[in-house]
Amino acid sequence: MMPSATSFYHSVLKPQTICETNTNKFKPSHSYAVDATRGTDFALQCNDATKERIRKLFHKVEFSVSSYDTAWVAMVPSSHSAQVPCFPQCLDWLLHNQLEDGSWGLPHHQPLLLKDVLSSTLACVLALKTWGIGQDVITRGLRFIELNFASATDQDQYSPIGFDVIFPRMLQYAEDLSLKLHLESRVLSELLHKRDIELRRSYDSSSLELNAYLAYVAEGIGELQDWKMVMKYQRKNGSLFNSPSTTAASLIRLHDSGCLDYLRGALRKFGNAVPTIYPVNIHARLCMVDNINKLGICRHFAEEIQNVLDETYRCWLQGEEEIFTSAATCSMAFRILRGYGYSVTSDPVAQFLEQEQCSGHLNDIHTKLDLYQALEMIIATDQPVSKKLNSSSLQSLRQRLSGEFYPPNGLTKQIREQVDDVLKFPSYANLERVANRRNIKHYDVDNTRVLKTSYSSSNFGNKDFLALAVEDFNFCQSIHRSELKQLERWLMQNRLDKLKFAREKSAYCYFSAAATIFQPELSDARMSWAKNGVLTTVIDDFFDVGGSMEELNNLIQLFKKWDVDVSTDCCSEKVSIIFSALQSTIREIGDKAFKCQARSVTRHITDIWLNLLNAMLREAEWARDMSVPTLDEYMANGYVSFALGPIVLPALYFVGPKLPDDVVQHPDYHSLFKLMSTCGRLLNDIRSFERESKDGKLNAVTLSVVHGNGSISEEVAIEVLSHRVEMQRKELLNMVLQGEGSVVPRACKDLFWKMSKVLHQFYIKDDGFSSMGMADTVKAIIHEPITTLGLPN
Repeated sequence: MMPSATSFYHSVLKPQTICETNTNKFKPSHSYAVDATRGTDFALQCNDATKERIRKLFHKVEFSVSSYDTAWVAMVPSSHSAQVPCFPQCLDWLLHNQLEDGSWGLPHHQPLLLKDVLSSTLACVLALKTWGIGQDVITRGLRFIELNFASATDQDQYSPIGFDVIFPRMLQYAEDLSLKLHLESRVLSELLHKRDIELRRSYDSSSLELNAYLAYVAEGIGELQDWKMVMKYQRKNGSLFNSPSTTAASLIRLHDSGCLDYLRGALRKFGNAVPTIYPVNIHARLCMVDNINKLGICRHFAEEIQNVLDETYRCWLQGEEEIFTSAATCSMAFRILRGYGYSVTSDPVAQFLEQEQCSGHLNDIHTKLDLYQALEMIIATDQPVSKKLNSSSLQSLRQRLSGEFYPPNGLTKQIREQVDDVLKFPSYANLERVANRRNIKHYDVDNTRVLKTSYSSSNFGNKDFLALAVEDFNFCQSIHRSELKQLERWLMQNRLDKLKFAREKSAYCYFSAAATIFQPELSDARMSWAKNGVLTTVIDDFFDVGGSMEELNNLIQLFKKWDVDVSTDCCSEKVSIIFSALQSTIREIGDKAFKCQARSVTRHITDIWLNLLNAMLREAEWARDMSVPTLDEYMANGYVSFALGPIVLPALYFVGPKLPDDVVQHPDYHSLFKLMSTCGRLLNDIRSFERESKDGKLNAVTLSVVHGNGSISEEVAIEVLSHRVEMQRKELLNMVLQGEGSVVPRACKDLFWKMSKVLHQFYIKDDGFSSMGMADTVKAIIHEPITTLGLPN
């Protein structure tokens, strides 16, 4: 058996195989073609107004008011007289905001939100009846409820949190107020039966999370509620769960001064009505950062994002209640802050995750998705991972997300697709530009969300975000198309097409660059990555099948001498073509890097290539001599021969920061490279060992078995090596995210992680490319602009 000499592009681009964000500001590269940008550059300049509107949103939170919550606030009596409303302005708002059909709720509400509209309308009717005003308005509201009452038990309707408890209780309250509702008895009986089951199950449970749920829906419990238990959940701002309706219901019963101050503050902020949740400043701004990142436009708002992160981190350190009492805000803050390199513990998120595993009553689908992504980050970075929060808990939450009930309607279409994407593409195998395109397709402009009632915010869903993302994607793509043409011309000019043993994979090599480092100013980094990717593929084929031992040694000797006469010193035309292409490309990249780094780095790039050639030669010698190296010997050589060095390391000189020689020689720099390359080598060997075994080649799996002396099976070897990949990936990501004490600049470290994502995406089992095909994915990223047809309105 003979060992394999397989590089990255050689392995992932075989015929039978289907195959975050740089915000550094520096002088853009001028190597991309001007003609590709003339039209789109003007268009991009025209969206300055769009960018400015988005910037303003960072400084304000726009939130819809809630007729449901406003109605409950309107029901609060004055502390001076139970016969007088405490907040008459809310009653006035109810009188003037009934919709034409007699209902209350968000204007132009979704057809599948009738349960929400029924709940809001009944609450408004109860508030007006309580104070004996607006009889005509009440009559129209009752008529709406009667006409749409069957929707209350319709399984296809989206059900707000606590609806099965609150709505039947409000119907009983309506009866107490002598409101005459002519309702279908079957539907009413079913509602009351569901409420009894829900309450019985909740009261029979000892779950703290279910206690919190009962407190949150306090207005639906009435006389049965333990109001002292409810007040245990009061926050520093005086509210219960930041919910005006829960707070108002508690104030009606207990006349608590903290509740009163909270509601007064909310009305000072919003006028005569209140939202369904307040405050949400931190969460809304984090949602903006998350959306802008996922849409691929964060480089336009680097300063605003930094301000949000710094402020959020300050609040995190100070134990800000808005973060640590909300599962959604806490999980999103943790994931985003840690992803940007801030030092934050996962302990607060762990508490919410444990509650979610117990019940999750208070968590809508958006919150569950936030928790899942936070758990992904915990498992990817925590050392060690809590026994309670591991791969098993991730799988459990996965099942809860995938089994979530989604009514078949437009309201949930986008969030269903977002959940599917998150479950299908793990964060460590998600190519940025591919993800950006998916996120643009699935972006929810309306972004209506539902707690006890529906609400929306322009900070969550915004047409400007989508418009800028589409414009920016197409702008960058026009540059990418031009660069790919340049790459194809370079290949022809260097006569690499004459090497019949080598497969032409320039589009795929360029794709891996464009899919991860897509920004216009990173053109030189992309072209260095892609050209060296093509060359490593050619040379790997040369060492594997195209060259004799004489030719391999000749190429290395030429490389060591460097200044040679190719017409006389090359032993064959193949060697001449390969060496000439290598030499001219290294010089070109070195000259461009000199302009960025203000020092010569050509020698370093040459050393990178020489290390690779020597590693490939060693594997060729093993094959010639029929040697069987130890696993340690194989891996010590194999992480270099996997050929990521020439692709990634020279590109680091073009991503912005200065890289002095002491950084390049630092152990951290080499550790990043070794961790990335070891992951790639092992992933390749795990996926290809069956084929390579048939070809008589050795890799890490077969070597583990061979040197196990019969004690290790292929299955055990794969399990051990897979665990090693996981540990190496975790160590790599932690090095990338390390802030204080890090020697290598973050923009450079990101490139190692981006290549790791490429590796995992290409090697992942049942990967996303298998369904649409690698060729289709390349077309989508490089050749096919995004059109507004089919996108959310």
